[in-house]
Amino acid sequence: MQKSPGVPFRLVSDAAMIADVRARVQAARFPAQQAGPDWETGTPVGYMRRLRDYWLESFDWNQWVERINAFEQRMVEVKGERIHVIVEVGSGTDPLPLVMTHGWPGSFLEFLDIIDRLAHPERHGGAIEDAFTVIVPSLPGYGLSPAPSRPLAASDIGALWSSLMTDCFQVDHYVAYGSDWGSIVTAAMAFDHPERLDGVMMTMSGATPDFAAGPPMQPDEQQWAGALQAVLKREGAYQAIQATKPQTLSYAQTDSPIGLAAWIIEKFQGWSVPGTREDPPFPMDLLLANIMLYWIGGSLAPSWIYMFMGEIMVPRTEKAKVPATFMVPTQDLFPAAPRSLLERLYNVIDYKAMGGGHFPGLDSPDTLVAEIQRMLLPLGRRAR
Repeated sequence: MQKSPGVPFRLVSDAAMIADVRARVQAARFPAQQAGPDWETGTPVGYMRRLRDYWLESFDWNQWVERINAFEQRMVEVKGERIHVIVEVGSGTDPLPLVMTHGWPGSFLEFLDIIDRLAHPERHGGAIEDAFTVIVPSLPGYGLSPAPSRPLAASDIGALWSSLMTDCFQVDHYVAYGSDWGSIVTAAMAFDHPERLDGVMMTMSGATPDFAAGPPMQPDEQQWAGALQAVLKREGAYQAIQATKPQTLSYAQTDSPIGLAAWIIEKFQGWSVPGTREDPPFPMDLLLANIMLYWIGGSLAPSWIYMFMGEIMVPRTEKAKVPATFMVPTQDLFPAAPRSLLERLYNVIDYKAMGGGHFPGLDSPDTLVAEIQRMLLPLGRRAR
Protein backbone atom coordinates (compact mmCIF):
# COMPACT_ATOMS: atom_id res chain seq x y z
CA MET A 1 0.00 0.00 0.00
CA GLN A 2 1.33 3.43 -0.92
CA LYS A 3 1.72 6.24 1.59
CA SER A 4 -1.68 7.50 2.70
CA PRO A 5 -3.24 9.65 -0.03
CA GLY A 6 -4.96 13.00 0.35
CA VAL A 7 -4.06 15.59 2.97
CA PRO A 8 -3.71 15.20 6.74
CA PHE A 9 -6.80 16.10 8.74
CA ARG A 10 -7.42 16.95 12.38
CA LEU A 11 -10.77 17.73 13.95
CA VAL A 12 -10.75 21.19 15.54
CA SER A 13 -12.86 21.88 18.59
CA ASP A 14 -15.06 24.92 17.92
CA ALA A 15 -15.79 26.75 21.17
CA ALA A 16 -18.51 28.88 19.58
CA MET A 17 -20.27 25.81 18.22
CA ILE A 18 -20.10 24.05 21.60
CA ALA A 19 -21.54 27.13 23.33
CA ASP A 20 -24.35 27.32 20.77
CA VAL A 21 -25.24 23.65 21.23
CA ARG A 22 -25.24 24.07 25.00
CA ALA A 23 -27.56 27.05 24.79
CA ARG A 24 -29.95 25.16 22.53
CA VAL A 25 -29.95 22.13 24.83
CA GLN A 26 -30.62 24.34 27.86
CA ALA A 27 -33.54 25.99 26.08
CA ALA A 28 -35.06 22.73 24.81
CA ARG A 29 -38.84 22.54 24.85
CA PHE A 30 -40.09 19.02 25.60
CA PRO A 31 -43.36 17.52 24.36
CA ALA A 32 -45.94 15.77 26.49
CA GLN A 33 -45.35 12.04 26.98
CA GLN A 34 -47.51 9.93 24.68
CA ALA A 35 -49.53 7.30 26.53
CA GLY A 36 -48.05 3.83 26.42
CA PRO A 37 -44.92 2.05 27.62
CA ASP A 38 -41.54 3.73 27.25
CA TRP A 39 -40.04 3.45 23.75
CA GLU A 40 -43.23 1.96 22.26
CA THR A 41 -44.27 5.26 20.66
CA GLY A 42 -40.77 6.68 20.32
CA THR A 43 -38.05 8.15 22.46
CA PRO A 44 -39.60 8.79 25.91
CA VAL A 45 -39.54 12.23 27.50
CA GLY A 46 -38.05 10.87 30.72
CA TYR A 47 -35.01 9.49 28.89
CA MET A 48 -34.54 12.70 26.91
CA ARG A 49 -34.65 14.81 30.08
CA ARG A 50 -31.96 12.60 31.60
CA LEU A 51 -29.96 12.89 28.38
CA ARG A 52 -30.37 16.68 28.48
CA ASP A 53 -29.02 16.77 32.03
CA TYR A 54 -26.08 14.56 31.13
CA TRP A 55 -25.35 16.70 28.08
CA LEU A 56 -25.19 19.85 30.20
CA GLU A 57 -23.47 18.46 33.28
CA SER A 58 -21.11 15.69 32.13
CA PHE A 59 -20.60 15.45 28.37
CA ASP A 60 -17.27 16.80 27.11
CA TRP A 61 -16.98 16.99 23.33
CA ASN A 62 -13.35 18.09 23.61
CA GLN A 63 -12.39 14.70 25.01
CA TRP A 64 -13.89 13.03 21.95
CA VAL A 65 -12.02 15.44 19.68
CA GLU A 66 -8.78 14.35 21.34
CA ARG A 67 -9.70 10.69 21.02
CA ILE A 68 -10.55 11.01 17.33
CA ASN A 69 -7.35 12.97 16.67
CA ALA A 70 -5.29 10.16 18.20
CA PHE A 71 -5.80 8.35 14.87
CA GLU A 72 -4.24 9.24 11.55
CA GLN A 73 -6.90 10.97 9.47
CA ARG A 74 -6.88 11.98 5.84
CA MET A 75 -9.19 14.01 3.64
CA VAL A 76 -9.04 12.25 0.29
CA GLU A 77 -10.56 13.40 -2.99
CA VAL A 78 -12.18 10.48 -4.80
CA LYS A 79 -13.93 11.05 -8.13
CA GLY A 80 -14.62 14.67 -7.19
CA GLU A 81 -15.87 13.91 -3.65
CA ARG A 82 -13.97 14.68 -0.45
CA ILE A 83 -13.96 11.73 1.93
CA HIS A 84 -12.76 11.68 5.55
CA VAL A 85 -10.74 8.53 6.20
CA ILE A 86 -9.21 7.08 9.36
CA VAL A 87 -6.10 5.04 8.56
CA GLU A 88 -4.30 2.69 10.92
CA VAL A 89 -1.40 0.90 9.24
CA GLY A 90 -1.15 -2.61 10.58
CA SER A 91 1.81 -4.26 12.27
CA GLY A 92 4.21 -6.58 10.54
CA THR A 93 5.51 -6.69 7.01
CA ASP A 94 2.32 -7.39 5.07
CA PRO A 95 -0.91 -6.41 6.87
CA LEU A 96 -4.07 -7.07 4.89
CA PRO A 97 -5.93 -3.87 3.90
CA LEU A 98 -9.47 -3.80 5.29
CA VAL A 99 -12.06 -1.14 4.47
CA MET A 100 -14.85 -0.83 7.05
CA THR A 101 -18.13 0.95 6.29
CA HIS A 102 -20.76 2.16 8.76
CA GLY A 103 -24.38 3.10 8.08
CA TRP A 104 -27.16 5.38 9.35
CA PRO A 105 -27.56 6.48 12.11
CA GLY A 106 -24.05 5.39 13.01
CA SER A 107 -20.62 6.75 12.18
CA PHE A 108 -16.95 5.82 12.29
CA LEU A 109 -17.28 5.92 16.10
CA GLU A 110 -18.68 2.38 15.85
CA PHE A 111 -15.18 1.14 15.03
CA LEU A 112 -12.92 3.25 17.27
CA ASP A 113 -12.61 0.57 19.95
CA ILE A 114 -11.63 -2.20 17.54
CA ILE A 115 -9.28 -0.45 15.10
CA ASP A 116 -6.18 -1.01 17.24
CA ARG A 117 -7.15 -4.62 17.92
CA LEU A 118 -7.44 -5.35 14.21
CA ALA A 119 -4.33 -3.42 13.19
CA HIS A 120 -2.08 -4.53 16.05
CA PRO A 121 -3.31 -7.92 17.32
CA GLU A 122 0.01 -8.60 19.04
CA ARG A 123 -0.84 -5.83 21.53
CA HIS A 124 -3.98 -7.71 22.51
CA GLY A 125 -2.76 -11.27 22.87
CA GLY A 126 -2.92 -12.16 19.16
CA ALA A 127 -0.44 -12.90 16.40
CA ILE A 128 1.23 -10.12 14.44
CA GLU A 129 0.62 -12.13 11.26
CA ASP A 130 -3.12 -11.47 11.71
CA ALA A 131 -2.78 -7.71 11.34
CA PHE A 132 -4.95 -5.60 9.05
CA THR A 133 -4.32 -2.11 7.79
CA VAL A 134 -7.66 -0.61 8.79
CA ILE A 135 -9.21 2.02 6.54
CA VAL A 136 -12.45 3.61 7.77
CA PRO A 137 -14.03 6.11 5.37
CA SER A 138 -17.13 8.05 6.39
CA LEU A 139 -20.03 7.86 3.96
CA PRO A 140 -20.39 11.11 1.98
CA GLY A 141 -22.15 13.66 4.17
CA TYR A 142 -21.66 11.55 7.32
CA GLY A 143 -19.20 12.05 10.15
CA LEU A 144 -16.47 14.37 8.92
CA SER A 145 -16.99 13.72 5.20
CA PRO A 146 -18.48 16.83 3.56
CA ALA A 147 -21.86 16.59 1.90
CA PRO A 148 -21.52 15.15 -1.61
CA SER A 149 -22.01 17.31 -4.67
CA ARG A 150 -25.23 15.42 -5.37
CA PRO A 151 -27.28 12.68 -3.68
CA LEU A 152 -25.45 9.37 -4.03
CA ALA A 153 -26.84 5.85 -4.10
CA ALA A 154 -25.10 2.93 -2.43
CA SER A 155 -23.86 1.83 -5.86
CA ASP A 156 -22.23 5.25 -6.34
CA ILE A 157 -20.50 4.94 -2.97
CA GLY A 158 -19.38 1.41 -3.82
CA ALA A 159 -17.67 2.85 -6.89
CA LEU A 160 -16.06 5.56 -4.73
CA TRP A 161 -14.76 2.99 -2.24
CA SER A 162 -13.35 0.82 -5.02
CA SER A 163 -11.49 3.82 -6.41
CA LEU A 164 -10.40 4.85 -2.90
CA MET A 165 -8.76 1.47 -2.36
CA THR A 166 -7.34 0.72 -5.81
CA ASP A 167 -6.54 4.20 -7.15
CA CYS A 168 -5.89 6.29 -4.04
CA PHE A 169 -4.35 3.73 -1.67
CA GLN A 170 -3.14 1.62 -4.63
CA VAL A 171 -3.58 -1.69 -2.85
CA ASP A 172 -3.01 -4.95 -4.72
CA HIS A 173 -5.58 -6.87 -2.66
CA TYR A 174 -8.03 -5.96 0.08
CA VAL A 175 -11.12 -7.13 1.97
CA ALA A 176 -14.23 -5.23 3.06
CA TYR A 177 -16.63 -5.22 6.01
CA GLY A 178 -19.94 -3.37 6.27
CA SER A 179 -22.99 -3.12 8.51
CA ASP A 180 -26.35 -1.45 7.78
CA TRP A 181 -25.84 0.78 4.70
CA GLY A 182 -22.23 -0.35 4.92
CA SER A 183 -23.46 -3.85 4.01
CA ILE A 184 -25.29 -2.44 1.00
CA VAL A 185 -22.22 -0.48 -0.11
CA THR A 186 -20.02 -3.56 0.41
CA ALA A 187 -22.48 -5.65 -1.60
CA ALA A 188 -22.28 -3.12 -4.45
CA MET A 189 -18.50 -3.48 -4.40
CA ALA A 190 -18.77 -7.27 -4.54
CA PHE A 191 -21.19 -7.21 -7.47
CA ASP A 192 -19.87 -4.30 -9.50
CA HIS A 193 -16.23 -3.74 -8.51
CA PRO A 194 -14.60 -7.08 -7.71
CA GLU A 195 -11.17 -5.95 -8.91
CA ARG A 196 -8.60 -6.72 -6.18
CA LEU A 197 -11.42 -7.39 -3.68
CA ASP A 198 -10.59 -10.75 -2.09
CA GLY A 199 -13.62 -11.11 0.17
CA VAL A 200 -16.43 -9.33 1.94
CA MET A 201 -18.15 -9.61 5.30
CA MET A 202 -21.63 -8.22 5.94
CA THR A 203 -24.31 -8.25 8.62
CA MET A 204 -27.23 -8.28 6.18
CA SER A 205 -27.92 -9.33 2.59
CA GLY A 206 -27.22 -5.95 1.02
CA ALA A 207 -29.18 -6.92 -2.11
CA THR A 208 -32.33 -8.67 -3.31
CA PRO A 209 -32.23 -12.05 -5.10
CA ASP A 210 -34.26 -12.84 -8.19
CA PHE A 211 -36.73 -15.29 -6.67
CA ALA A 212 -38.67 -15.52 -9.94
CA ALA A 213 -35.68 -16.92 -11.83
CA GLY A 214 -34.40 -19.20 -9.06
CA PRO A 215 -35.75 -22.16 -7.16
CA PRO A 216 -38.95 -21.72 -5.16
CA MET A 217 -38.62 -19.91 -1.84
CA GLN A 218 -37.70 -22.22 1.00
CA PRO A 219 -39.76 -22.20 4.23
CA ASP A 220 -37.08 -20.26 6.11
CA GLU A 221 -36.99 -17.68 3.31
CA GLN A 222 -40.76 -17.32 3.35
CA GLN A 223 -40.69 -16.87 7.10
CA TRP A 224 -37.94 -14.24 6.78
CA ALA A 225 -39.85 -12.33 4.08
CA GLY A 226 -43.02 -12.29 6.17
CA ALA A 227 -41.17 -11.14 9.27
CA LEU A 228 -39.38 -8.41 7.32
CA GLN A 229 -42.64 -7.03 5.93
CA ALA A 230 -44.17 -7.02 9.40
CA VAL A 231 -41.20 -5.08 10.79
CA LEU A 232 -41.21 -2.56 7.95
CA LYS A 233 -44.95 -1.99 8.37
CA ARG A 234 -44.45 -1.30 12.05
CA GLU A 235 -41.07 0.46 12.01
CA GLY A 236 -40.42 1.67 8.47
CA ALA A 237 -41.82 5.22 8.72
CA TYR A 238 -38.32 6.66 9.12
CA GLN A 239 -37.34 5.15 5.77
CA ALA A 240 -40.38 6.65 4.07
CA ILE A 241 -39.83 10.18 5.32
CA GLN A 242 -36.06 10.14 4.74
CA ALA A 243 -36.62 8.79 1.23
CA THR A 244 -39.35 11.25 0.25
CA LYS A 245 -39.35 14.39 2.43
CA PRO A 246 -35.90 14.67 4.04
CA GLN A 247 -35.76 18.43 3.51
CA THR A 248 -38.77 18.98 5.77
CA LEU A 249 -37.37 16.75 8.49
CA SER A 250 -34.00 18.45 8.32
CA TYR A 251 -35.20 21.81 9.69
CA ALA A 252 -36.01 20.38 13.12
CA GLN A 253 -32.87 18.25 13.18
CA THR A 254 -30.64 21.13 12.09
CA ASP A 255 -32.15 23.60 14.56
CA SER A 256 -32.64 21.40 17.64
CA PRO A 257 -29.92 19.15 19.10
CA ILE A 258 -32.56 17.50 21.29
CA GLY A 259 -34.74 16.84 18.25
CA LEU A 260 -31.79 15.35 16.35
CA ALA A 261 -30.83 13.19 19.34
CA ALA A 262 -34.38 11.89 19.86
CA TRP A 263 -34.66 10.86 16.19
CA ILE A 264 -31.33 9.04 16.12
CA ILE A 265 -31.17 7.52 19.60
CA GLU A 266 -34.53 5.84 19.15
CA LYS A 267 -32.81 3.62 16.55
CA PHE A 268 -29.99 2.74 18.92
CA GLN A 269 -32.67 1.44 21.27
CA GLY A 270 -35.03 -0.16 18.75
CA TRP A 271 -32.26 -1.84 16.76
CA SER A 272 -30.41 -3.17 19.81
CA VAL A 273 -33.08 -4.15 22.34
CA PRO A 274 -36.20 -4.22 20.13
CA GLY A 275 -39.59 -4.68 21.70
CA THR A 276 -38.39 -3.83 25.21
CA ARG A 277 -38.73 -0.89 27.57
CA GLU A 278 -34.98 -0.87 28.20
CA ASP A 279 -32.88 2.19 27.48
CA PRO A 280 -30.27 1.93 24.70
CA PRO A 281 -27.46 -0.39 25.87
CA PHE A 282 -24.80 2.24 25.15
CA PRO A 283 -23.30 5.01 27.30
CA MET A 284 -24.89 8.42 26.86
CA ASP A 285 -21.40 9.79 26.27
CA LEU A 286 -20.98 7.65 23.13
CA LEU A 287 -24.49 8.41 21.89
CA LEU A 288 -23.93 12.14 22.28
CA ALA A 289 -20.57 12.00 20.49
CA ASN A 290 -22.32 10.35 17.56
CA ILE A 291 -25.03 13.05 17.68
CA MET A 292 -22.34 15.73 17.59
CA LEU A 293 -20.92 14.32 14.36
CA TYR A 294 -24.35 14.61 12.76
CA TRP A 295 -24.79 18.11 14.22
CA ILE A 296 -21.47 19.31 12.79
CA GLY A 297 -22.23 18.08 9.28
CA GLY A 298 -25.95 18.83 9.23
CA SER A 299 -28.73 16.27 9.10
CA LEU A 300 -29.92 16.54 5.49
CA ALA A 301 -27.16 14.89 3.44
CA PRO A 302 -27.16 11.64 5.49
CA SER A 303 -30.82 11.17 4.53
CA TRP A 304 -30.13 11.39 0.80
CA ILE A 305 -29.05 7.78 0.54
CA TYR A 306 -32.61 6.76 1.45
CA MET A 307 -33.81 8.32 -1.80
CA PHE A 308 -32.32 5.26 -3.49
CA MET A 309 -34.04 2.54 -1.48
CA GLY A 310 -35.58 1.26 -4.72
CA GLU A 311 -32.12 0.40 -6.04
CA ILE A 312 -31.72 -2.23 -3.33
CA MET A 313 -34.99 -3.90 -4.33
CA VAL A 314 -33.98 -4.48 -7.95
CA PRO A 315 -33.35 -8.25 -8.15
CA ARG A 316 -29.80 -9.35 -8.83
CA THR A 317 -29.89 -11.85 -11.68
CA GLU A 318 -26.34 -13.14 -11.19
CA LYS A 319 -24.30 -14.04 -8.13
CA ALA A 320 -21.42 -11.89 -6.98
CA LYS A 321 -18.16 -13.71 -7.65
CA VAL A 322 -16.30 -12.28 -4.65
CA PRO A 323 -16.25 -14.74 -1.70
CA ALA A 324 -18.74 -13.56 0.91
CA THR A 325 -19.03 -14.13 4.65
CA PHE A 326 -21.81 -13.12 7.03
CA MET A 327 -22.06 -12.34 10.72
CA VAL A 328 -25.81 -11.86 11.17
CA PRO A 329 -27.11 -10.35 14.45
CA THR A 330 -30.11 -12.14 15.90
CA GLN A 331 -31.18 -9.28 18.22
CA ASP A 332 -31.47 -6.73 15.43
CA LEU A 333 -34.85 -5.19 14.73
CA PHE A 334 -34.69 -6.69 11.24
CA PRO A 335 -34.91 -10.47 10.91
CA ALA A 336 -31.68 -12.32 10.21
CA ALA A 337 -31.43 -13.37 6.57
CA PRO A 338 -31.19 -17.17 6.29
CA ARG A 339 -28.17 -18.68 4.62
CA SER A 340 -30.28 -20.13 1.80
CA LEU A 341 -31.34 -16.63 0.76
CA LEU A 342 -27.78 -15.31 0.87
CA GLU A 343 -26.58 -18.20 -1.28
CA ARG A 344 -28.88 -16.97 -4.05
CA LEU A 345 -26.79 -13.80 -4.16
CA TYR A 346 -23.26 -14.72 -3.15
CA ASN A 347 -20.58 -17.35 -3.06
CA VAL A 348 -21.09 -17.81 0.68
CA ILE A 349 -17.92 -19.06 2.34
CA ASP A 350 -19.00 -18.62 5.94
CA TYR A 351 -22.16 -17.73 7.85
CA LYS A 352 -22.66 -17.17 11.56
CA ALA A 353 -25.80 -16.07 13.37
CA MET A 354 -24.76 -14.29 16.55
CA GLY A 355 -26.36 -12.55 19.49
CA GLY A 356 -26.29 -8.81 19.66
CA GLY A 357 -27.98 -6.08 17.69
CA HIS A 358 -27.56 -3.78 14.73
CA PHE A 359 -24.29 -2.18 15.87
CA PRO A 360 -21.85 -5.08 16.46
CA GLY A 361 -18.85 -2.77 16.69
CA LEU A 362 -20.45 -1.33 19.82
CA ASP A 363 -22.40 -4.16 21.45
CA SER A 364 -20.28 -7.15 20.38
CA PRO A 365 -16.75 -5.84 19.71
CA ASP A 366 -14.97 -9.00 20.85
CA THR A 367 -17.08 -11.16 18.56
CA LEU A 368 -16.72 -8.77 15.63
CA VAL A 369 -12.92 -8.70 15.90
CA ALA A 370 -12.72 -12.48 16.20
CA GLU A 371 -15.05 -13.07 13.25
CA ILE A 372 -13.30 -10.56 10.99
CA GLN A 373 -10.03 -12.31 11.73
CA ARG A 374 -11.53 -15.78 11.29
CA MET A 375 -13.55 -15.07 8.16
CA LEU A 376 -11.61 -12.44 6.20
CA LEU A 377 -7.94 -13.20 6.89
CA PRO A 378 -8.05 -16.58 5.06
CA LEU A 379 -9.63 -14.96 2.02
CA GLY A 380 -6.91 -12.35 1.83
CA ARG A 381 -4.18 -14.91 2.33
CA ARG A 382 -5.69 -17.23 -0.27
CA ALA A 383 -5.48 -14.51 -2.92
CA ARG A 384 -1.84 -13.70 -2.27
